[in-house]
Amino acid sequence: MAADPGLVHFLRYGGDRSRLGRLLEASGLTGCISDWRSRRKAGQGSDACTILIKPNIVNDSPPPITTPCWVVEEIAAFLEESVPGCRIVIADGTGEVDRHTMELFHLHGYLDALAGCEFIDLNLEPCRYVPIQGGRRWDGLYLPEILFQAFVISVPVLKAHTLAGVTLSMKNMIGACPPEHYQEGGHWKKSAFHTRIQASIFDLNLARSPDFAVLDATVGMAESHLGGPTCTPPVDILAAGSDPAAMDAYGAGLLGLRWKDIGHIRMADGIIGNASNFKVLEAA
Repeated sequence: MAADPGLVHFLRYGGDRSRLGRLLEASGLTGCISDWRSRRKAGQGSDACTILIKPNIVNDSPPPITTPCWVVEEIAAFLEESVPGCRIVIADGTGEVDRHTMELFHLHGYLDALAGCEFIDLNLEPCRYVPIQGGRRWDGLYLPEILFQAFVISVPVLKAHTLAGVTLSMKNMIGACPPEHYQEGGHWKKSAFHTRIQASIFDLNLARSPDFAVLDATVGMAESHLGGPTCTPPVDILAAGSDPAAMDAYGAGLLGLRWKDIGHIRMADGIIGNASNFKVLEAA
């Protein structure tokens, strides 16, 4: 059974990593993938199944600033068992000017722990130009072609953000944007997004929002995305769902923030997903 729009599933982590698989089953991930494959076959005649897992590997900082390797391990293991024969790709594009994405995947333990998976640096992938209807900042964006050939799972960590308010499933997609088009002034590789950041995140998700999101809220960054205090006590939650606006509204609430005060979530409500009437269900 596929996940319902506007529905967020969660459970308490409690230090038990195996609970993530239970959450993915309860939240309807395999049904979402099946529905996506059916639509793709009807539109393109292809039953090939590529699943792209997009963690947050923004820099060399350890979790909870970056997505813990074990979260992606558990997702990949669930997919290997539940969607046999699928191609599993772990992909991101770091924002660090003096780092390469593969270097950071190695540093964070991904290459060793997920040796059977394929890794892609989205900073270097061939892109297509995607026109945007109803954009707030851009008329179109250059995005990696693979985003449009794969079922995309955004895997953010729970973090406040000094510019965007929060960085969750929708903002996590900035990591997919190539520096060739979005690095300005020699600074952070995605620095163009800092201008009118709320509209920029919204436009990006109009062009390509994730098909599913898995939120690691086991700890949480309380005030900033790159440093400062963690949430005290740790939030101790894992959440999942197919509606990025609902997921991000829920995540904002975990940080004690009103989603209506976060521009890109407010813009996304009713267009990209359902933030205003999302429902929360605890997984068994």
